[in-house]
Amino acid sequence: MPATENLLAFAAMSFLLIVVPGPSVLFVIGRALAHGRRAALTTVLGNTLGAYVLVIAVALGVGAIVERSVLVFTALKLIGAAYLVYLGVKAFRERRSLVAEFTGDAPERGGMRTLWEGFAVGVANPKTIVFFAAVLPQFVDRTAGHVPAQMLLLGLVFNLIAVLCDSAWGLTAASARTWFARSPRRLTMVGGTGGLAMIGLGVTVAVTGRKD
Repeated sequence: MPATENLLAFAAMSFLLIVVPGPSVLFVIGRALAHGRRAALTTVLGNTLGAYVLVIAVALGVGAIVERSVLVFTALKLIGAAYLVYLGVKAFRERRSLVAEFTGDAPERGGMRTLWEGFAVGVANPKTIVFFAAVLPQFVDRTAGHVPAQMLLLGLVFNLIAVLCDSAWGLTAASARTWFARSPRRLTMVGGTGGLAMIGLGVTVAVTGRKD
C-alpha cells in the first residue's frame, strides 16, 4: 500500500486535475445542458470506466517501465507537462467555441449510447493519459513492493474523486441549463478558466519529481 502521505498528496493533485474543466468534464457538461441529469450521470459513469482502463494499462505496462527508469520518467514527465500546457493554451484560445457545443438542439439519446460515448471520451482523454503515465508512478512506494497493486489503488482514489467532481459539474450544468442559455459569455468563462488552470497544472507537473 502507498504511504499515507503519498496517498494524500496524490489525492490532492488528482483533485486539482479533475476539477479543471478538461475534455471529459466539458463533455459531461455538454450532455447535461443538452439532455439533462440522467445523461450527465451516465456520461460520468462511462468516463470513469474509461479512465480506469488507463489506470490498468499503466499499472501493468507503461508504469512498470517508468518506475524502473529515472530517465524515462523525467522525459515522460516533461513531455506530459508540456502537453498539459498546450491543452490549456488551446482551451483558452478556443473558449468561445463552447457556445456552439452547448446551445444547439440535440435529439434524445439512449442510456447505453451515452455510456459508451462517455467511456470513449474517458479512455481517449489526453489529459488523463498524461497524468497517469507521468505522475502516477512517482506516488508509489517502491520499497513496499506490489507496485502495480499500489497504482491500481491510487487509480481507484482518482476515479472516486472524479465521480464526485464530474457528477457535481453535470448536475450543476443540468440545473442551470436556462441560465447558461441566457448568456453565452458564461460558457466562454468556463473554457477560459479551465485553460488557465490546466496551464498551471502543467507547470506543477514539470517542477515535481522524485528524488532518486
